[in-house]
Amino acid sequence: MILNIDWKNFFIGEENWEFMLEIALRTFIMYFIILIGLRLLGKRGVRQLSVFELVVIISLGSAAGDPMFYKEIGLLVPVIIFFIIVGAYRLTTYLTAKNEKLDDLIEGKCVYLIKDGRFNTEEFKKEALAQDEFFAEMRQQSISHLGQVETAILETSGTLSIYFYPDEKVRHGLPILPALFADKTKTPSPDQHYACAFCGNVDHVETKAPLKCGICGHDEWVIAIDNYRVK
Repeated sequence: MILNIDWKNFFIGEENWEFMLEIALRTFIMYFIILIGLRLLGKRGVRQLSVFELVVIISLGSAAGDPMFYKEIGLLVPVIIFFIIVGAYRLTTYLTAKNEKLDDLIEGKCVYLIKDGRFNTEEFKKEALAQDEFFAEMRQQSISHLGQVETAILETSGTLSIYFYPDEKVRHGLPILPALFADKTKTPSPDQHYACAFCGNVDHVETKAPLKCGICGHDEWVIAIDNYRVK
């Protein structure tokens, strides 16, 4: 059976070849308008994006898309939209630089997820960050347990900043390697260091008995380790 295919309609739909040339010209022009728009945003607009900056970039992309292939939309429309978006962005960044509360409202605040080798549980549970995801990010920086970490900060851009203890100050900490972390118990063995599986608090267990964490009240424990970070 031979298919009767309208190849012209298959490739370009109901438009004609002349409009394909117009699309090429529109796309070429919009490409340079986007470059100019990003340049006007400044360096902050093209680094690691915050939520606010991501909204701006998406808005620019949306404004640029339609004029590329809808011939009923003139190119002056996206140019006006671009200048409004860039102007609003510049005004907002100026106001946030002058007003700390407004900056916190729009950009958010950085959050201390780890302090002194333990989870800052009150702050951690406010963030939409799964423990497995957090552990995976730390493992990528050659971290094997929380005793190697003095402070971990979740920045407003979503990146993770980690400050380490020097080797001579590394302490026992909650292991974040999957096999070790999965080996939990509610009855720790005596004369060993154990870390609370919930908050990372470390206790030296004297007797074998069910034990609750003195910091968070949870009762699952993992054998703590104190090896140095591989650099």
